[in-house]
Amino acid sequence: MFIPVDDPDAALGFYRDALGLEVRADVASEGFRWVTVGAPGQDVDIVLSQPHGGRSPADGDALQALVSKGALQAAIFRADDLAATFERLSAAGVEVLQEPTDQPWGVRDCAVRDPSGNMVRIQQAR
Repeated sequence: MFIPVDDPDAALGFYRDALGLEVRADVASEGFRWVTVGAPGQDVDIVLSQPHGGRSPADGDALQALVSKGALQAAIFRADDLAATFERLSAAGVEVLQEPTDQPWGVRDCAVRDPSGNMVRIQQAR
């Protein structure tokens, strides 16, 4: 999974420090940087990459515009304790879009934005 981020350091403050993902790789190349993170004990990797890295200037600009508007959803995570996760995110100053809520489709979740504007939803694990 790839999530476009403006600032890899700010993204680490969110994905590593606030969400608790582990860093698996941190690579700089040709003036850009990407960081691979993942949940401890899981084999799924999430690549946090800058919009212009590896893309044409036009494509990078288009992706940057979508990220800046908050038009992209980044991911849906599950938490064993949604209330505790939400409290940790709130204490870290993360922008909250929706507090924990029981949804009509059968999950309890919340929504926040990462520092680049990507929406991230977090569900209570069943």
